[in-house]
This record gives sequence, C-alpha cells and structure tokens, in this order.
Amino acid sequence: MIQYSAAMKTFGTTVRSASFAFLLLAALPLAPPSRAAAVPPEAAPILALNSALIETMKAGSSNASFMSRYNALDPVVESVFNLHVILQNSAGFFWSTLPAAQQQELSKVFEQFTVASYVNGFNGYGGQQIQLLPDERSIGDKRVVESQIVPTDGSDPTRLDYVMANGDNGWQVTDVLLDGTISKVAIQNSDFSSEVTSGDASQLISALKSKVAALSGGALSN
Repeated sequence: MIQYSAAMKTFGTTVRSASFAFLLLAALPLAPPSRAAAVPPEAAPILALNSALIETMKAGSSNASFMSRYNALDPVVESVFNLHVILQNSAGFFWSTLPAAQQQELSKVFEQFTVASYVNGFNGYGGQQIQLLPDERSIGDKRVVESQIVPTDGSDPTRLDYVMANGDNGWQVTDVLLDGTISKVAIQNSDFSSEVTSGDASQLISALKSKVAALSGGALSN
C-alpha cells in the first residue's frame, strides 16, 4: 500500500533529506466515460496522471521492476507537468545565471528525480481513491484544480490542489498545493537556495543525482 506518511514528508523536506515529488499524490479509479466527458480541460491532465499512477501502483504490487514502472510513468509526468517552469521557479533568480550546460543537466536530473519519487512512493495499490472536487478557483490567468486523497482506513482525506497554466502544450501543472495552500515550488525554492550559487548548480545537481540513485535502488545512475 502506498506509504502516505512518507509521501507527505517528502513534500516538505529538503533535497538533502527527502524527495520533493512527494509528489504528492494518490491514484483513483478511472471516471465513467460520461463523467470524464464533462471534466473541464484544465482538469483532464490530472485524471490522466491519476490513471497512470494507479497503473504504477498496481505494477508495484505485482513486483514489476523499477525501470519498467519508471519508463511507463515518465512520459505522463513530462506531459502533465511543466517541469521546465517548475524547475525555473524553484531555482529562482539563480536559474538565469547558470551556464546553458548546467541548465540542461539540471533539467535532466530534475525530471528523473520527479518521476523516480513518484515510482518509489506509489509502489503498491490498496484501493485508495482521489476525488476531483467540484470547485475551482483562479490565480490570475491560472486555474486551481482541487482534489482530495481518500484513504481506505476511514481517516480524513488529504487535500491536494494543482495550479494549472495554459501554454503551448495545453494545460499543465506548474505547482502543487498541499492542504490547498502550501506551495511545493515555494518549498523547493527554499530548499534549492542552499544548493545553488550564482553561476553554479553543481552541488544541487550532485544532490539530486544521489537522491535519484537512492530512490531507484541504483537502477538509475548518471
């Protein structure tokens, strides 16, 4: 069964001690076709993510290899999340000072870290559900898709909201809000600031590579 406490802990801890992709989430059964057709376009990527996560969890329960689960989930995460914007906002003003080669290397390991965190955290299925809530709200030209994780043990649901921006690739996640208010990007910005200096992200790159190796049990190495 997915480890909820570990997943929530990774959301609010530093790169040095945990994975940021807390990320966060649980999966749900697919919505009936009639309901899916009525979902607004900004919420459709979240349904796609949830569907992929439930398959990842089921694959974990059947002892599929880490890399097979990683390879299946990677294109979904890349499509649903605007990883470039998330990384750029997490790095803050330091991003523009980094050499192009470091930006490229950091982008690669950041994607690996994000996907590996999901695969590691969502490694077994026990009937969990995530429900899209009917209300949405706006932040400027962005939309916030509201949801809640419903565990199977009768405990209180956990609120997870997604900040969605509409760009060249359609609606994509640019931030995740725990309890509807706590910004993952803001937490990462605080965490990353201790690992990046003007013009140099080598320490952050090294930290993320180490975390990817740990999350994947050595299956992913750079």
